[in-house]
Amino acid sequence: MEKACLECNDPIVGRVDKKFCSDYCRNSYNNKINKDSKNLVRNINNRLRKNYRILDSFNLTDGKTKTTKTRLLDKGFDFEYITNLYTTKKGTTYFFLYDLGYLPLDNDYYMIVKRE
Repeated sequence: MEKACLECNDPIVGRVDKKFCSDYCRNSYNNKINKDSKNLVRNINNRLRKNYRILDSFNLTDGKTKTTKTRLLDKGFDFEYITNLYTTKKGTTYFFLYDLGYLPLDNDYYMIVKRE
């Protein structure tokens, strides 16, 4: 019984547990299978990366600085994409993108901080 490649249906030569005739067919098959989930992950990662670059563009003094919500939005910041939350003992919640975070203050101001 001869096995056929899952991608192109050509006969497979080699090991008995092979599923594809070549690396090209293996990659092509897996790219088709994972296309939808990879697009979602790719789009989320791009959004997180953009938000991180925006926070990183601010000059931090002693690991922090202040800015306005308008300035963040003008740079394209999306407040819906963060990597984690940090709540202090006093109940203050910081929103983080990896090691950079922000804290909402009064009057649409935000403090940008870097976790050490």
